[in-house]
Amino acid sequence: MSIQLLHKKLINKKLTISVAESCTGGLLAHNLTKLANSSKYFQMGLTTYSNQAKIKILKVNKNIIKKYGAVSKECCKSMVQNLSKISKSKINVSITGIAGPGGSSKNKPVGLVYIGIKNDKTLLIEENFFKTKKRYSIQSLTVKKVIKTILKTIY
Repeated sequence: MSIQLLHKKLINKKLTISVAESCTGGLLAHNLTKLANSSKYFQMGLTTYSNQAKIKILKVNKNIIKKYGAVSKECCKSMVQNLSKISKSKINVSITGIAGPGGSSKNKPVGLVYIGIKNDKTLLIEENFFKTKKRYSIQSLTVKKVIKTILKTIY
């Protein structure tokens, strides 16, 4: 399962994709656009790193962030649903999590990442826990997981 396979499938099936990333800081968008002709499917990549960006750009209700936190199923769901309204892409992805080394709490440890994928009428919000404490490893494992999950949803 690789970015090359996803690249081919998105082009062949004439699907479009948009992403809203937080803890991966644009790494997913980078991977989706590193191959030639990615403009055939890639529509937009938003790196909404701060709570303010999630609220202002993705229209995440500030009460969701207050009540559940930016790293939560609820925030991830709101991010992907609102991204799909903005982008009009067939596939929309949201990522929010704690890549570390700081920013964790007892209930939200480093390596906790939520991935949201909205594909037409299907909505998937997945809680992941990557055991590594290395920031870049958490980011790249998240991107690999997203690519694998999208491939499963478009077969």
